[in-house]
Amino acid sequence: MNRILIKFGPFTIYYYSVIIILSILIGIYIAKKESTKLNMSTYIENILFDIIIFGIIGARAYYVIFNFSAYKSDILSIFKIWEGGIAIYGGIIGGFVAVVYNAIKQKQSIIQTTDILMPGLILAQSIGRWGNFFNQEAHGGVVTFEYLKSIHIPKFIIDGMNIDGIYYHPTFLYESLWCLLGFAILIMIRHLTKRKQGIVTYTYMIYYGIGRYIIEGIRTDSLYLGIFRVSQIVSIIIIIIGIVGICISIVNKNGINQEKKNRI
Repeated sequence: MNRILIKFGPFTIYYYSVIIILSILIGIYIAKKESTKLNMSTYIENILFDIIIFGIIGARAYYVIFNFSAYKSDILSIFKIWEGGIAIYGGIIGGFVAVVYNAIKQKQSIIQTTDILMPGLILAQSIGRWGNFFNQEAHGGVVTFEYLKSIHIPKFIIDGMNIDGIYYHPTFLYESLWCLLGFAILIMIRHLTKRKQGIVTYTYMIYYGIGRYIIEGIRTDSLYLGIFRVSQIVSIIIIIIGIVGICISIVNKNGINQEKKNRI
């Protein structure tokens, strides 16, 4: 598998970089389209840069913290992000910090902001996973060629999952498809709930958390905290937060409806 898209002189452009940039741009487009409908486009445009920067810092910090043994002998290598080593959950946490800071600063709703961003985020995640394919990373355990044929995936993916003569689970593909389906679900829920605040965000947390928990259990490159996979711990946490958030939204809705009936 060739990781390089273009090479000219001392400059090398990798597929991974192009795919990540493309995923970010598409995520931004989706967010701006929704924010325009809500007359919040200026606000969203103003905070996107902070979200991206905090997201990159968070993605790197998360990876380094839980894989510090690889950096403790050369601390400066922590800043060599171009050599690889980022984690999506760290990026989400970093981006959320930027959202909270900017929303409070500009007196905007935090949950409405995340509702606007979530569909674009999960679609960006779906696209970004293909960067892992070209890097031949974030894969699962060993499987047979016959297994990969039996799940009816394209030949070029099967070939890409052949690393040094051994075939592996294409977990990048599992998560990419899961996120693509999640994007469709979030768009549908946003429409059906008439943009009720929080529902899209909490649905994302539950949906992505479940998928990531399962897929993480198949991967061979997990970060660990003791004997536990860090991403599975984070997945459980965000699933619980999502469920609590949905329940609170339902209770609040019922409470408002009951109050209206009492007034009548």
